[in-house]
Amino acid sequence: MAIFKPQDFFLGLLLCLPLMTQSQGLGGLVAQSDTFLPVEEAYQLEVEVVSEQEIRLYWQIEDAYYLYQHRFKAKLQDEQGVIDTTFEFSPALDKNDEFFGDVSVYYSYADIRLLAETGFSEARLSITSQGCADAGLCYPPHTEHFIVNGQTGAVVADDGSTTMAAKTPGGAAKSGEPQSSRTDPSLWVALLFAFLGGIILNAMPCVFPILSLKVLGFATGDPGTHHRHTWWYFIGVVVSFVAVASLLMTLQSMGSAIGWGFQLQSPGFVIALAYLFTAMGLSLSGMVQFGGSLMNLGGSLATQGGNRGSFFTGVLAVVVASPCTAPFMGSALGFALTQPAPIALAVFAALGAGMASPMVLLSYSTLARRVLPRPGAWMETLKELLAFPLYATAVWLLWVAGKQAGVDTMATALGGLVMLALGLWLYRGSKLRRFIALLCIGLALVLATLRGPESDAGTEARREGTVVWSEATLQGLRDEGVPVFVDVTADWCITCLANEQAVLFTDAMTAAFEERGVVYMVADWTQYDPVIGTFVNSHGRSGIPLYVMYPPNEAPFILPQLLTPGIVRDALDRVSSAGTEK
Repeated sequence: MAIFKPQDFFLGLLLCLPLMTQSQGLGGLVAQSDTFLPVEEAYQLEVEVVSEQEIRLYWQIEDAYYLYQHRFKAKLQDEQGVIDTTFEFSPALDKNDEFFGDVSVYYSYADIRLLAETGFSEARLSITSQGCADAGLCYPPHTEHFIVNGQTGAVVADDGSTTMAAKTPGGAAKSGEPQSSRTDPSLWVALLFAFLGGIILNAMPCVFPILSLKVLGFATGDPGTHHRHTWWYFIGVVVSFVAVASLLMTLQSMGSAIGWGFQLQSPGFVIALAYLFTAMGLSLSGMVQFGGSLMNLGGSLATQGGNRGSFFTGVLAVVVASPCTAPFMGSALGFALTQPAPIALAVFAALGAGMASPMVLLSYSTLARRVLPRPGAWMETLKELLAFPLYATAVWLLWVAGKQAGVDTMATALGGLVMLALGLWLYRGSKLRRFIALLCIGLALVLATLRGPESDAGTEARREGTVVWSEATLQGLRDEGVPVFVDVTADWCITCLANEQAVLFTDAMTAAFEERGVVYMVADWTQYDPVIGTFVNSHGRSGIPLYVMYPPNEAPFILPQLLTPGIVRDALDRVSSAGTEK
């Protein structure tokens, strides 16, 4: 059975929309949308304050419409900050849904209790829900805002334009300044963190093979040329980050529980990257020469000189940087994806600016030009040597594809890689050789699309002694008072693999978990999984690695994205002491 991928749906929609508008006209599309109710009419929410620690949420749901239980989110905030809350769900119906698989849903009505950890007086409440119609339309997540008072029981719809006290009946406004005109100081912190995270990305192994292509060019040419090329590289990086962020936010608004690096959850995209890196490596090795008609395709764009080559080096650097998450990035991107689009895109642009700035500064450095030896035969040798990191990256990508879609898929992709190399080698010859080359390249593309039996990635623990994550298992352990450590990881996440090999999966750390009685749970996000995506988003993050420690009977806390043995041991000691106190 084919697995629905929201990103595939989005791309297909872009391709089909022009055909729809030509065949039906704009009026046809509008008429078609009239068959479905507006989201506010399909799902009508009533809010009732029961006490200072309990709010009742009641949705009246129209016939043939339903709400997802796992898509409810709530944020309750007063002047002291965000108040921790939990849902108390009424019984729901089991449903096999085309978008999310096996889920629990509500028809006719949903009666849910929101329980606050502490009492509140006046607070701002945001409630997010998502539902679909049986006829096939799935609405994007819908958020409604209210001002609630735990003491008076007052509930007022909130448009966010004034302060809480000004909107609450009988309250005295502390300030008449509209909230929309205030500058949130966390925005500047997010911009700074994004910029610093972008700088650190340059040290990640997934980015180095690309940067090496342009660093070599600093040994030749005049400084003015270097400056121009690096600024084009800068533009390519920033534009690509903004483009990927725009696609990510669009997919999330359509209801997809995805995060940063989502494109690497598609085996087809991973295999295509492996082919591209191999072609680039063959070019650096001198085994193939891209002709004029191929100069505008794939790897040649990044390996060629000039402004165009520099721009597409930046594009490719962003593509391969996606599976890497540097320090500072997690909190910055998590903040960005909860903000309006202009603020979110500004944070992603700051991330791109940070990643590209070291290359720009290097081009202006006279010391760097003095350190590099004079142009000579060494440059050709170094260029050939730099092909091997690209080959190594291709091997890693094919391994990821094998973990996602099975060893048969990986073997088929390797066969396609051989045909691709043969096609590129034949292309520089006569017309007959070029014709055969195109046949080989076409066969390579066909082999890249073939899939073997589905992989069992994510259904087995990654290491003996660990437990496969699920919401039910996690909640069951928490109900029993058992401390739990959740590791959200993926085979395409370089930072995740480095943390596992250097810290988490060492014998000493395994023994530390056992001694303190902490259950190690693994949520494997190698393949698209909306439930894991929702879990990641619920912790204010948009990407992985994500490490969450659950002390017994206490609120969870998040560990840094780059781990050391000391950081993990401190967290284990904190969990152990919490259990002892209880």
